[in-house]
Amino acid sequence: MILIIGLTGIPIIEKGDDLGKIIVNAAKKQGVNMRNNDVIVVTQKIVSKAEGRVINLKDMEPSEFAYQIANQMNKDPRHVEAILRETRRIVKMKDGNLIIETKHGYVCANAGVDRSNIKKDSLSLLPIDSNESAQKIHHRINELTQKTPAVIITDTWGRPWRQGQVDFAIGLAGMNPFRDHRGETDMFGFILKATNIAVADELASAAELAKRKSDEIPVVIIRGYNYSKGKGSAKEIIRPIEKDLFR
Repeated sequence: MILIIGLTGIPIIEKGDDLGKIIVNAAKKQGVNMRNNDVIVVTQKIVSKAEGRVINLKDMEPSEFAYQIANQMNKDPRHVEAILRETRRIVKMKDGNLIIETKHGYVCANAGVDRSNIKKDSLSLLPIDSNESAQKIHHRINELTQKTPAVIITDTWGRPWRQGQVDFAIGLAGMNPFRDHRGETDMFGFILKATNIAVADELASAAELAKRKSDEIPVVIIRGYNYSKGKGSAKEIIRPIEKDLFR
């Protein structure tokens, strides 16, 4: 049985807050004791807030290029400027959508720069290194509980060829991001050659079912899934550009 437990009582996060301690305390108040094989799924937004990755639109001075894009796409030029500062490469601009390859190597809308669930005139940026952020939460939870649950940091993105958005893993600690079936045989004896399941993304997406944004549940505990422990990184999930059919 797999349980998906949304943690209530997480306060509004401010710069410098100890997320590991806040998560542990919220779990205790809810009567949920950490276990070694749990997966702690954390929304990127609260990680960015704790790490000070929040900017004020009033501090943005748009470049001429930002104004050009803003005029074409009917966007706030200050927002566009913030996006460009997080951009390695513009992948696509069409129908008001700005698809970006971020400095981290992720491909997503607006470089992950977001205005939702944040103070007016502010924008949240992706953590500088979400894997390092996950490691810090992982170590802090271990320090406080002597337990070693895996940690996944997530963000909500669209997908090629599919409508709607789902949560993806952008940071990881304490687990292998894949469950690799290559070399195994199926029920008819055929050898599997391509089946390498991105379980970190599957867990990220499953957790979103319990951490609805309007319910102020930014942290979820997944219990009962038998994942492979290890020093995994969400960077492993990024498809190399020479194998990417969409770029």
